[in-house]
Amino acid sequence: MEFKSIKIGKYEIKYPIIQGGMGLGISWDKLAGNVSLEGGLGVISSVGTGYYENRAHITKELNSKPLGSENFYSREGLKAVIDNARKICGDLPLGVNILYASNDYARTVKDACEHGINIIISGAGLPTNLPEFTQNFKDVALVPIVSSAKALKIICKRWTMRYNRLPDAVILEGPLSGGHQGFTYEQCLDPEYQLENLIKPVKDEIKEWGDFPLFAAGGIWDKDDIKRVCELGADGVQMGTRFIGTHECDASKDFKDVILNAKKEDIELIKSPVGYPARGVRTNLLDLVDKKAGPKISCISNCVSPCQRGKEAKEVGYCIADRLFDAFSGVKETGLFFTGANGYKLNEIISVKELFKKLIHGENS
Repeated sequence: MEFKSIKIGKYEIKYPIIQGGMGLGISWDKLAGNVSLEGGLGVISSVGTGYYENRAHITKELNSKPLGSENFYSREGLKAVIDNARKICGDLPLGVNILYASNDYARTVKDACEHGINIIISGAGLPTNLPEFTQNFKDVALVPIVSSAKALKIICKRWTMRYNRLPDAVILEGPLSGGHQGFTYEQCLDPEYQLENLIKPVKDEIKEWGDFPLFAAGGIWDKDDIKRVCELGADGVQMGTRFIGTHECDASKDFKDVILNAKKEDIELIKSPVGYPARGVRTNLLDLVDKKAGPKISCISNCVSPCQRGKEAKEVGYCIADRLFDAFSGVKETGLFFTGANGYKLNEIISVKELFKKLIHGENS
């Protein structure tokens, strides 16, 4: 299989590989900048930028946590991440992932546009009004994440009617991905909803509206996986977990060690305050939650709207903002460590450059 460059809106990517946006802080400037430098699309996570550079870019905090969504999704923090990524990749295309479920969604989208981001990727809900917030930034490419042809149809219909706009690409995320899923718990385990069975219906839906690239995600690990999904109709892939195993990944060494040491049976679907099942590593936190003995929950950062200021966090047993920050920081006792279903395959830390060599030329290159 020969890799060809691909266009997302007006931006050309040398290789059809998008690095998944991983929050909190797993893909910030170092990872995203280096992925773009090597010819993929590096994607910054907008989650928790108030924590960036040890909370240097916020106006208020409480108990060493960014206070309110305006600080959790820090405008200055996001700008600093983008600036530092640009120092690595220059003018090469650079993306940002913005969760539709996040509080301050509209403002975060505008912040990213105003600071020169090229491509916005958005999931965790259907971003039906995303173009509304980018109308003054016509060059910014918009890429929704979907889990079905039906979801893509809804987006295309709304975007066309309201904004006379179509997606510049779409990411189809199957149920083997890390973090939040676009499926029920039962669907995640149902063969009918596996990525391989979703590609053709989504490709057919794209043809109903025009022609834009389809990136398949969830469980993509190596060149063989890329080849397999492209033969099924995908134009490229999004990969997240594999990039955790790089020196440039922004997470701490302890975070990487948790994934490196995880066995297949340690990776499971868990409940989340966001309202979707999420995939991560069973650690001490989940054992504590099962015993209803998890860390104290107090909604300080107001991160996602479905949580309703901590109401869902108390139902589920943990605050997602606090626990993801612990994971990013390498606090193994109380961190929430997201990974895709293939995270157990991670057995070494290599450079982003080396990883691209393996993805493009095969594992033994």
